[in-house]
Amino acid sequence: MFDSYVFTEGSAKNVSTADGTTAFEVQTLITYYRGIPLSMVHDVQLVVDGVEAPREEIVISPNGEDWFTLDEATTVTTYRWEYGTPLTIRWLNGGLDTGEHEVTVRLKIRVAYIPVPFGGERTRIISL
Repeated sequence: MFDSYVFTEGSAKNVSTADGTTAFEVQTLITYYRGIPLSMVHDVQLVVDGVEAPREEIVISPNGEDWFTLDEATTVTTYRWEYGTPLTIRWLNGGLDTGEHEVTVRLKIRVAYIPVPFGGERTRIISL
């Protein structure tokens, strides 16, 4: 139902990080009708050309300035991911080569009153 919110069109790009390295970045919208604390992001998976990014190489940011590993995010209650606000996902992999890539973003969140994580998935062909 919320798959259309996952993986914002036109958001895929290589970026320079604060420490001077290059990362691959995409954005997603929340797959729910209201905001949640960042600690309720259950999982984010990024698959590029059939290769899944290792969990420890993924960081997320609710504001584009403060970054958290997926494990760190499970304890972050001071930041909220609001409905309509993009969550930025970075794969700290040195960036992708120029050309076309098949990219899949999978997102799972936890919310009050729903006993199991849920989310969505979206695959796009992107060109860098």
